Amino acid sequence: MSLIKPTRRDILKIAAAMPAFALPGVASAATYAPLGGPATGNNGVFRFSMGDVKLTILSDGFFSTPTAGLGINAPREEVQVFLTAHYLSPDEGYSHTNHLLIETGEAKVLVDVGSGNRWFDTTGRLVSNLEAAGLTPSDITHVVITHAHPDHIWGIRDDFDEPLFPDAEYIIGEAEYTYWSQDGLADRVAPEELQFVAGAVNSFATEGVEWTMAGEGYEVVPGVTLISTPGHTPGHMSVRLESGDQSLIALGDAMSHAWTNFAQPTWFNGFDSDGEQTVKTRLALLDMAATDRVALLGYHFPFPGVGHVMRDGDAYRFVPSLWQF
Repeated sequence: MSLIKPTRRDILKIAAAMPAFALPGVASAATYAPLGGPATGNNGVFRFSMGDVKLTILSDGFFSTPTAGLGINAPREEVQVFLTAHYLSPDEGYSHTNHLLIETGEAKVLVDVGSGNRWFDTTGRLVSNLEAAGLTPSDITHVVITHAHPDHIWGIRDDFDEPLFPDAEYIIGEAEYTYWSQDGLADRVAPEELQFVAGAVNSFATEGVEWTMAGEGYEVVPGVTLISTPGHTPGHMSVRLESGDQSLIALGDAMSHAWTNFAQPTWFNGFDSDGEQTVKTRLALLDMAATDRVALLGYHFPFPGVGHVMRDGDAYRFVPSLWQF
């Protein structure tokens, strides 16, 4: 397959901009069959099962960003009133980073690799939480990248500049890879986005990683497929897991806020590359999840980020899964 490669000029330009990168479902949550009793977890690991599949949510940490980027197509005051009414800061957002680990048969599939120590000093905890779950990076057989934003792909290398998961097959949406790799992208994005382009290109170029290009319906392993969920980025993909009559979708950033995305589903954010497409994708996901009772995992939802969708008039509500001690 022919892939678009950035020119040397592109790489030099974006590298200069980024010195830090040195080069049917579930009737209710209780129907999950917990491993050895109720679902268990510490502050960065949460285990449960779905049918015959073992699932673990692994945290890479958290980060905070200004709320000015939320709901940019709505009046700022309205967004702040909404946040305050939901006991959230009207000025500072708080985002968890919830990675899905799927264990089925001999496969161990990890969704996204976090940002390592290359973005915020409050992230980079994925490997330690993986080890707390009793696994090592070498145990991972497949890595799926939902999209190439910093908190999802910058952690692809370890401190020795080698692949963090050395024995894994790395899978990404072909449209996502093509977008970030295209010639001249660095000349067309806003200055504040150059760092994102640099991070994506450098991550793609990780020595020892060979990329598998995927599209809608790509089967990672039996029961685990990719679904196209564009908008947040041009080639954003989400991961759907099916086991028996149960289903769960790891959203990536197709939905990124556990309150606004449900109660105000037509709001989009400043970090969405195509706001209208983001809303269209989100509404389709919400309708499907509510109609078919599909569980969702939100990467940035409050840990562990798993729950369901209820209709609430013309909008929706997120119903977190019950964590049984």
